[in-house]
Amino acid sequence: MTSNIILEEFLFKKSQQKRRTSPCNYKERYFILRKDELAYYEYRHAKKPTLKGSIELSRIKCVEIVRSDVHIPCSFKYPFQVVHDNYCLYVFAPDKDTQQKWVWALKEETKNNNLLNKYHPNFWVDGRWRCCSQTEKLAAGCVEYDPTKNGSRKPLPPTPKDNRRQFSDPGAMVVVALYDFIPQGAGDLMLHRQEEYIVTDQSDPNWWIDKEGAFIVRNSRQAGVYTVSVLTKALGSTGENHPKVKHYHIRETLTDELKYYLAERYVFNSIPDLIHYHQHNAAGLITRLRHPVSGGREKAPATAGFSYGKWEIEPSELNFIEEVGSGQFGVVQLGYWNGNSKVAIKMIKEGAMSEEDFREEAKIMMRLSHPKLVQLHGVCTKETSMYLVFEFMDHGCLSDYLRNHKGNISRETLLGMCLDVCEGMAYLERANFIHRDLAARNCLVGENYEVKVSDFGMTRFVLDDQYTSSLGSKFPVKWSAPEVIQYSKFSSKSDVWSFGVVMWEVFSEGKMPYENRSNGEVVEAIGAGQRLLRPKLASDFIYQLMEWCWKEKAFDKVPHERLGIKLKEVAVQGDVCRQVQNWLRHSK
Repeated sequence: MTSNIILEEFLFKKSQQKRRTSPCNYKERYFILRKDELAYYEYRHAKKPTLKGSIELSRIKCVEIVRSDVHIPCSFKYPFQVVHDNYCLYVFAPDKDTQQKWVWALKEETKNNNLLNKYHPNFWVDGRWRCCSQTEKLAAGCVEYDPTKNGSRKPLPPTPKDNRRQFSDPGAMVVVALYDFIPQGAGDLMLHRQEEYIVTDQSDPNWWIDKEGAFIVRNSRQAGVYTVSVLTKALGSTGENHPKVKHYHIRETLTDELKYYLAERYVFNSIPDLIHYHQHNAAGLITRLRHPVSGGREKAPATAGFSYGKWEIEPSELNFIEEVGSGQFGVVQLGYWNGNSKVAIKMIKEGAMSEEDFREEAKIMMRLSHPKLVQLHGVCTKETSMYLVFEFMDHGCLSDYLRNHKGNISRETLLGMCLDVCEGMAYLERANFIHRDLAARNCLVGENYEVKVSDFGMTRFVLDDQYTSSLGSKFPVKWSAPEVIQYSKFSSKSDVWSFGVVMWEVFSEGKMPYENRSNGEVVEAIGAGQRLLRPKLASDFIYQLMEWCWKEKAFDKVPHERLGIKLKEVAVQGDVCRQVQNWLRHSK
């Protein structure tokens, strides 16, 4: 009966492949949601509609949006799933509003059913669930199913009261989600891309403020002209960030051959070529274009604050995929947390560190949150070996990355890498947190050459006595300040020395410092006032910055905050010689 119809519309469906030999295909069907069933029909010109399938609503166990980055062959790109009996029907809507309309209606009609406790948020593809990599199609879901969540506008979750700082008018602070986000725990909120949310708490700005270098290409007010808008967090003289958006018109050349430019010295055949170049080189802009915010990406990047107040991760929440490295503490594995968040799982070998001390320190480390620090999400202490769960950085450690891409990274990008490390270290410096083992091997590379500092503070918990011996094979002598080598005296100033060595590694494209000398020879050379020689890619003035980090006395060394200010001025202005020369002259 027509009066029984709740919704009706043309949508696409994916073949359920009840037989393994059937192809994976997408077909347009006319869907009708009635009070008792969901039915879909095939329409052919001048023919009566043919019923192709129906599902009794009482048999539906889950209705939810599918969140995936897989390519969708049909023209409708917004999938949702209807789980019934032992099958999963994938339906594709033309837009987000239609997708949510159907999900909301189906959830409402099935809310009193015998529903699933957990569901799979991603597709079953190529014989496995993409969310949790389980190879059994009937395997239990990996994410809690909440039939009451319909994706409407909701405030972001509160943080603990002692950290809470609310705006005077929360209703006025409305933000738009750039990415989908699947909750990791009960205190998290599911975010839906392009939906609006009210910010009630600004204590963790990584959630709701764009990163340095976030950019968008948009239509200008001037007809036929495109504008690039880019966010910068320029450092003031006091070291504080002053976020601002800078706008650049994309200009066209006046010659017969049409070309495009933002800065006159750098001209390109197309706008995509122009954007690609400036993603890797500032070349006259206030910063390089690091993070596109309009590129259609739907999956959230790794972010601090996954689960409020949670630091112990259950072993069952982790799926191990493959080993991606090993170090002094143990093996590092690529894995997934709760089936959908890619993470690096550092498996601490038994007896390698003081676990009791580290458990307490982990709580502090999790509160360290900065875009240029690799985020610690939590620890797992319920296994024989302790696991540390970090955000995953796709391109691995900086030293290997530099060696593998030797000759293909511009000087400007190398300088940007140094600035990334410096900003992370300046944050640790402000938090009174000492790294103790800063080196290119302990910095990781993500998208668009972004570099983050890792393994901060962990050396304090090493139980191997050789590590604290000035001549021991495991002690990082080649990165250590004289006061560390002589007296094991660590401070933010000894981290500054190490940062100078990292700058040297970057501009040497991953070379080993003092590569032909033993640790004992390095100790003697440093004591005699010798320093690393200037790398070929570093100008004399960049090298002077390195030398400024390698002052003999700790109090002569420049703080990371000030180094960051000067590095940023160099990167923005592009006039390396004048900027550094003026700074050095006024600093003496």
